[in-house]
Formats: sequence, C-alpha cells, structure tokens
Amino acid sequence: VQLVESGGGLVQPGGSLRLSCLASGFTFRSYGMGWYRQAPWQQRELVADISNDFITDYVDAVKGRFTISRDNAKATVYLQMNNLKPEDTAVYYCSVRYYGMDYWGKGTLVTVSG
Repeated sequence: VQLVESGGGLVQPGGSLRLSCLASGFTFRSYGMGWYRQAPWQQRELVADISNDFITDYVDAVKGRFTISRDNAKATVYLQMNNLKPEDTAVYYCSVRYYGMDYWGKGTLVTVSG
C-alpha cells in the first residue's frame, strides 16, 4: 500500500487549496479513504472521510468549507479546501484501513497565513 499526498502550500486566509492523494497497492474502489491533519503540538485528527460508495462525513470545524471526493479511475482522493483559516494550518495526511491496518502517506503541509 502506498499513499502519496500533494497540493499543500502557503495560502492567505480565505483562500483555497485542493489536496490530492494517489493510492496504489490495493483495490482502491473497494475501500473508504480518510483525510487527517496534525497541527503543531496537536494530536492527529480526522477531517473528512469518504466510503467506497461515496458517502462522506466531516468534522464540524470544516463542514461547509471542505469537500472530499474520489476518482476511482485515477485511484485518487481529493480534499477541496475553501475559505481557509489560520487554524487549518497543519500537515494533512490521507489514510486507508487495509486488512485491519492503517496506512498513511507522508503528508502535505498546509499553511494559512496572511
């Protein structure tokens, strides 16, 4: 299993970014995927997830601003982030639970600062 995130960067408050996570090593369409984030000195938290049948869920802090989606043909999960706030600053990771084990990418850094 390999997960590779991309799309992070520096953005001003109110701006937007789209994160991507390219997956390989498993049958992507059969598994739910999640986006997590970890801010400095904070625990990693689940931001959004999407099931194999496209059901989505979000943490309250990002509802209405972030959208998770997936493209099974490309084995990629996305996180569209709009109206970003300084408190969204974190390393963002995608994850999959495969045969009872959680797999993570190396993460992509999102910094929201004016």
